[in-house]
Amino acid sequence: MSKKTTESRHSVLSGKKDPETLAAIRGVAADIHKVAIKGGKPHVAFPTRNLSNVRYNPKNGYFELGKGRKSRQLTVGTAKTFAQTLKMMALSKELIEGDDFATKRDAYYQSKNWGEARFDEQVESDTIMDDIEALVSLDGVSREQLRFYPEEHGGAVAGELVIVDRDPLSGDTIEIDCTRQGTGSYTIPHSVEHLGFKTNAKFILAIETSGMFQRLHIHTFWKSANCILVAMGGVPTRACRRFIRRLADEKKIPVYAFVDCDPYGISNIYRSLKVGSGNAAHLSQFFCVPQAHFLGVTPQDIVDYKLPTHPLQDVDIKRAKDAIKNDPFFQSHKPWRDAIELLLKMGVRAEQQALAKWGLNYVIDEYLPKKLAASQRFLP
Repeated sequence: MSKKTTESRHSVLSGKKDPETLAAIRGVAADIHKVAIKGGKPHVAFPTRNLSNVRYNPKNGYFELGKGRKSRQLTVGTAKTFAQTLKMMALSKELIEGDDFATKRDAYYQSKNWGEARFDEQVESDTIMDDIEALVSLDGVSREQLRFYPEEHGGAVAGELVIVDRDPLSGDTIEIDCTRQGTGSYTIPHSVEHLGFKTNAKFILAIETSGMFQRLHIHTFWKSANCILVAMGGVPTRACRRFIRRLADEKKIPVYAFVDCDPYGISNIYRSLKVGSGNAAHLSQFFCVPQAHFLGVTPQDIVDYKLPTHPLQDVDIKRAKDAIKNDPFFQSHKPWRDAIELLLKMGVRAEQQALAKWGLNYVIDEYLPKKLAASQRFLP
């Protein structure tokens, strides 16, 4: 960004959490400084990020970190990693104070100016960034509030929603009508904290595949159903999950997930949307959507709609059995265990597009209206 552009643009990134984020960074630095001044060995205790340090809280509806911690102490052997951690936190502080941001790739290349503390590979800087995010999440701060943004966009949106954004040059309010995007759609930005919403929609339909999203959008299903369509494009990105969560929370509308009927769609895509994942449980309070319910495609749908199927592969079977045996979310919900066991018994999987057996628009004319009329029967 040129100097002229930097000076002329208005703040669109600053948020209410900036003071809390800076306080969290300064708190860590102060603790390290205090120990060092007394001649001790400075250390930082990071939350352990794996499924063994995760519990499912049915009341809150998402995975939460346990009390497991890993300590990074300043020693001769850890001096470089310790320095990299502090430099990354210092970079975050600079970004907040300068109302700017960096992608994970940007942060990696920034380190090339850090002398002996530079990263040799991006996987190293990504790991340090994840550790810092897990640490500050204990203070209610996310990576985006540290001003580290993901590379990928957040998904596509269409339907009965007006998004309130800001012009980066003038600072003026911009209203984006998602019913007036033509054959295209609104793209969720990397950070959604500054967005506002206007809608009278009845629900949000989160859709796994872009192809199904396009069919529902082009045939204006959102109009007849009075809803908002969101294309997740597989496992939803952080921005996509945060967008859905903020929208559902602020407008108090339900979220229905429409994904393929296979162990990946169920235990990766849907589970990540609703409750989070084991190695990213520190994100759950920000990014999961506990009010989400599973519309379909369900194992019972395969039977009821006589859908074309494909055999389960070994990886599918392993994933399904692992979900039943080890996943706290599925273990807490018998209807889900029954559904997965039915899928294993049938030994098959089915895609959303399998509904096209009965006609290209059968999903619009028959399947979704029938499903939505019985939302109380959706899987949790």
